[in-house]
Amino acid sequence: MIRLLAKWFIRGKESDSPERVRSAYGILSGCFGIFLNLVLFTVKLIFGLLAHAVSLQADAFNNLGDAGSSVISLFGFRLASKKPDRDHPYGHGRFEYVSGLFVSIAIILMGWSLFRNALGVVLHGGEPAYATHFTASVCVMGAAVLVKLYMFLYNRALAKRFDSPALRAVAFDSLSDTVATGAVLVSALVTRFVPLPEWVRPDAWSGLLVSLFILYTGLKSVKETTAPLLGRRPDPAFVSAIEEATLSFEGIGGVHDVIVHDYGPGRVFVSLHAEVPADADIRDIHEVIDNAEKYLSERFRCNATIHMDPIITDDPETVRLHALARDALNEIGPSLSIHDFRAVQGPQNKTLLFDVSVPYTFSESDETIRERIERAIAERIPGCRADVTVDRADG
Repeated sequence: MIRLLAKWFIRGKESDSPERVRSAYGILSGCFGIFLNLVLFTVKLIFGLLAHAVSLQADAFNNLGDAGSSVISLFGFRLASKKPDRDHPYGHGRFEYVSGLFVSIAIILMGWSLFRNALGVVLHGGEPAYATHFTASVCVMGAAVLVKLYMFLYNRALAKRFDSPALRAVAFDSLSDTVATGAVLVSALVTRFVPLPEWVRPDAWSGLLVSLFILYTGLKSVKETTAPLLGRRPDPAFVSAIEEATLSFEGIGGVHDVIVHDYGPGRVFVSLHAEVPADADIRDIHEVIDNAEKYLSERFRCNATIHMDPIITDDPETVRLHALARDALNEIGPSLSIHDFRAVQGPQNKTLLFDVSVPYTFSESDETIRERIERAIAERIPGCRADVTVDRADG
């Protein structure tokens, strides 16, 4: 169905920019989700009231909340597709992450509402569930499970295609609804066909279990949607691909300090340091850097900026000191690495200036690491002192 709707409403737009295509699919998914959830809400509420099934009524309002979530997601995609302006030079792409966060909060609120309703029936009782309209209610729930499973599958497919946290949140919401309605269906069958004491209410107890699952799903989704807003670390595979692509250019001998700023889908800014021979012609190496920036921007759909670090590669004494400094670092931690190495001769001693990449998993503080390195250099290389800058990095 979603493919058919895409042919009707997104026809001719597939050749547009990736951001416009992404927005079009997000809007289509939101509108389709609103329609399906309103239909499910109406039908479930009618039969939940007729059958006196508190879990089915709560499940109906859960679908109403999903319709509201789809509205939020829809506005998120619309706002995210706005072009950059004077006050937002990097665009509005993070609106999509914000909408995903609101969807996650809606999941939690619906889960809490379902939990309270079910707990009230467990503690205080109510009219027997499914004394009437049992068959129709079961058919409604079975159809609802299939509809929600379909919504989960197409939202997950779109989320993977466009790497969308908002659509991923909607997909998980649909999956939680599938499980919730399935549990309500099972409780209805148990209520009708399994002889149980009057105080045992499968309808209410299933509501409690389902609500806990929904709450867990909502909390997990909050974590996933807030990560890009807070500034999560870039995908290591993406960073590795950036480094490999940069090193493919002749004249670039090393890459470090790769920084990725994510301002929303299609609005990624990458900066890095590239090590180049200090004796290279500045005009030639500048052209290499320009070509590398252009290549990275086109291949990875990002805005790339490269800083040149001139490195002495043909001075035997500098090479020797670099090797000794690297050996000193290996004794402190084999995961530590050196870059931007320089040796400056002072009036009495040589000063070795370099940066050290330290993994976030390394437990010692930056100050302690710096002191240990400087002490090791003084002991292993007479007449030299170290001036160390610590950079935290993945590793």
